[in-house]
Amino acid sequence: MAEALSNPEPDLSFLYEIADGSDDFIVESIDMFSQQTPQLLEEIGRGISDQNWSVVGAAAHKLKPNLGFFGMHTLQQMMGDIEHLAKGGVPDAGIVTEKYTTAKGMIEENLVRLQVIKAEKLG
Repeated sequence: MAEALSNPEPDLSFLYEIADGSDDFIVESIDMFSQQTPQLLEEIGRGISDQNWSVVGAAAHKLKPNLGFFGMHTLQQMMGDIEHLAKGGVPDAGIVTEKYTTAKGMIEENLVRLQVIKAEKLG
């Protein structure tokens, strides 16, 4: 079922709007996202493994606005779902794991796409 989700490319219109023509700002934003996101994904994964739901909820909460900033609204909603489940007490670990695995794969694809965009800006 997870394979059925499409992964539209990031919508960078908000980023371009606030960058106001600055490729440097776009490159720096991509760099920051590319550094922070794998760390937050790792925290979520480790939290799920340890069933430490407060860690899962906190890391999902931190990642959520960053996904929105890069126009990844479906993924932002998925992180919101993970956050909500984790902060709700003792969630069904299978559901949280499935949502996390799906979101992580899509985010990793988008990280690759963002590196291509960064290379074009530096080009």
